[in-house]
Amino acid sequence: MTSTNDIRRSFLDFFAAADHQPIPSAPLVPFNDPTLMFVNAGMVPFKNAFTGLESPPSPRATSSQKCVRAGGKHNDLDNVGYTARHHTFFEMLGNFSFGDYFKSQAIEHAWTLLTKEWELPTERLTVTVYHDDDEAFDLWRKISGLPEERIIRIASNDNFWSMGDTGPCGPCSEIFYDHGDHIAGGPPGSPDEDGDRFVEIWNLVFMQYEQREDGNRVALPKPSIDTGMGLERIAAVMQGVHNNYDTDTFKALISAAETFTGKSKGETELASQRVVADHLRSVSFLLADGVLPSNEGRGYVLRRIMRRAMRHAHLLGAEEPLLHRLVPALVTEMGQAYPELVRGQALVEDVLKREEVQFRRTLEKGLRLLEDEVAGLAPGEKLSGTAAFKLYDTYGFPIDLTEDALRMRDLSVDLAGFDAAMAEQKAAARAAWKGSGEAASEDVWFDIFERCGSTEFTGYSSTKGEAQIVAILRDGEEVAEASDGESVLIVTNQTPFYGESGGQAGDSGSISTASGMNGKVTDTTKPLGKLHAHQVEIKRGSVATGDVVHLQIDAERRDRVRANHSATHLLHAALRHRLGEHVTQKGSLVSEDKLRFDFSHPDPLSAEEIADVEAEINSEIRANETVGTGLMTPDDAIAAGALALFGEKYSDEVRVLSMGRKKDAERHYSVELCGGTHVEATGDIGIFRIISESAVSSGVRRIEALTGEAARLWLVEREEILRSVAAIVKSSPDEVNERVRSLAEERRALEKELAEAKRKLALSGDGSGAQTASSDEKIGDLNFVGRVLNDLPAKELRGLIDQEKARIGSGVAAVIAVNEGRAAIAVGVTDDLVSRFDAVALLRSAVEILGGKGGGGRPDMAQGGGPDGDKADAALDAVRQALQKEDA
Repeated sequence: MTSTNDIRRSFLDFFAAADHQPIPSAPLVPFNDPTLMFVNAGMVPFKNAFTGLESPPSPRATSSQKCVRAGGKHNDLDNVGYTARHHTFFEMLGNFSFGDYFKSQAIEHAWTLLTKEWELPTERLTVTVYHDDDEAFDLWRKISGLPEERIIRIASNDNFWSMGDTGPCGPCSEIFYDHGDHIAGGPPGSPDEDGDRFVEIWNLVFMQYEQREDGNRVALPKPSIDTGMGLERIAAVMQGVHNNYDTDTFKALISAAETFTGKSKGETELASQRVVADHLRSVSFLLADGVLPSNEGRGYVLRRIMRRAMRHAHLLGAEEPLLHRLVPALVTEMGQAYPELVRGQALVEDVLKREEVQFRRTLEKGLRLLEDEVAGLAPGEKLSGTAAFKLYDTYGFPIDLTEDALRMRDLSVDLAGFDAAMAEQKAAARAAWKGSGEAASEDVWFDIFERCGSTEFTGYSSTKGEAQIVAILRDGEEVAEASDGESVLIVTNQTPFYGESGGQAGDSGSISTASGMNGKVTDTTKPLGKLHAHQVEIKRGSVATGDVVHLQIDAERRDRVRANHSATHLLHAALRHRLGEHVTQKGSLVSEDKLRFDFSHPDPLSAEEIADVEAEINSEIRANETVGTGLMTPDDAIAAGALALFGEKYSDEVRVLSMGRKKDAERHYSVELCGGTHVEATGDIGIFRIISESAVSSGVRRIEALTGEAARLWLVEREEILRSVAAIVKSSPDEVNERVRSLAEERRALEKELAEAKRKLALSGDGSGAQTASSDEKIGDLNFVGRVLNDLPAKELRGLIDQEKARIGSGVAAVIAVNEGRAAIAVGVTDDLVSRFDAVALLRSAVEILGGKGGGGRPDMAQGGGPDGDKADAALDAVRQALQKEDA
């Protein structure tokens, strides 16, 4: 028997020998075609090469392309498990010519491979051509030698392929294999063609025309070839079986499921075993390609496939989660051809296990509700739409899963009623939003969301991609188009641009179209938390709703932003480690320039604490551990040790970021719930430097910090300052600290000497320092000393007052120092007189004359001042008058 792996390898080797470049399979997410949810055909990765937007990788190419058909126009999900050849995941073998060879060589290659290399019996083969493609008909007759009755002309569009309403197109030739007259069905084009006897195994597309908007079809200057052969179908033919699920790969997966469930392949289990085997392939490859389960977009389709497989695992009697235990068998079968499956095995197993554990919690309740609702229904009747919506809304049952469960009972669902219940819920959500106090202009975002759904964010794994415009807004109103010079908001169905949220700044970059429109994206926001709105300045050309655009973020800016964002996670962990678990995040701002992090803590951080936090973070950065991403319910994430922000609203699925080295067998240095973009490994942060620590409010502190190149430049700037200071003080940078300390001590000594000299000069009484010479007066029986001194530092007044009080023994002293027009005054009362005189009251009488306000101190000593130094003598007179008044 020829294995599926052998067939794939043989196909690629055959065309490689014919000068075709083997091209690895593209990821299942088609970033070059926003109109597709998943890659659904082998030619999708080459679409831009066929349309001329990109240069082909080679004039000839060959590939085995991963494909998924489980949503949108190409949706085979409902049929999987019940037919011989429907799959959600399949492999498309193909050979491609980009303006190199055409029909003759394409037909010759196909016939040689099938009949000479693989030795399929020619009597089992039948081909079709488009009804007016005489060239293909004659070539088949010449090259294959088939009789004319087995070269069938087909007039329908089944044998004419087009990429869309416009663009490359051309006739096809399909090759069919006859499984024998023991199976019902007739050849293609016959009344019985829908039977299973004749199976299409290969389609050759002859791209020879361009369909134009005016309806005309013109010949392409360089006709091309695009072919597609389903690997699963040709494997069934070459392994002598009629059903794809009887081929080696599926038999191995079904056998693994039997081992874990104990259920052999009986008639009642057959469909469930096939669903599990098929869906295992889909979900594993989607997860390996970066798609994670969610409630919208590609993630929602992934979850639908998962839950359908999990329900059929339940029907097989699996008492524990099953799918994750089958992943090793899948890796054994397909890992050599697709190494991404090997690399992603741990992630695939982890996500599948968590999803199945979560779904099993609600499956039993949902099935009980379903049993109650259908108990009284007769075959052919419908389950109410309200009940189906409750299963969807409360228990997470996708509508197609409910339909699948009812199919076995010959029942269906009232889809109109289901849609009505869904519309009612949307209306309630809109009303709740209006009641939240948000501006009425938010209505336009609800209109867009209800019409188009959420914007799918592709930026976790890509910095660029294609998207389709779903809305354009100018001045808060939707418009059909916009042109150069205008500033508008553009909403797309998917985007690599991160919308501002969670403290992280929105992305900037560029937007363009194949027709020549070019615009600058200055910011990205996230209205309703669901849509991504690109703020666009259109520089050239015009753009309209429905256009396909190329989006390119500013990758260097994104790298700086995500480095700062990841650093806030490490900072949070380091603060909790060093200061205590009372530390929690109170806010953050992450931009390309720096990060700002607010946290709960009652006291300022010491220099030692700041140094310890920095050292700990930089140690984790140098360890360069890979940053892990997981998807959990908030409750499961918090139970697993993830930090959540108090007051933050989380959806029923959250991203969990694990960062740094493991503290123990289970938990990493930092584990937090976060939907932002992050570095791939901690080493990408570069370095971390705290530049300020301050208070925000009572009990809340703020740290500002830099990472990477910004931190390096900040350190370089400080080093330049150090070198400059070293040069000024005539020292080396290594010794500048000691030199500056020495100079500071010298300055303090000189200042002390200078102050002492000024004091002595002021007290000398020779007229050089004193405005009013020292004189002892008598006011009644009271000793009074009043002096005005020039250029005496105000800080010397207290000492002078103490000296005068000691000298006179009993009495009052008042000294005014005048410096650059301003006056400072001190008044002292000896201890024996404080019951008669209050220094503060005496002072204030003088301060008022000096143009000042207030002044204060104790009954025995008070100080104040004012701007009017030229009134110093009058101020002393005011003190004398106050003493006379008090003494009287």
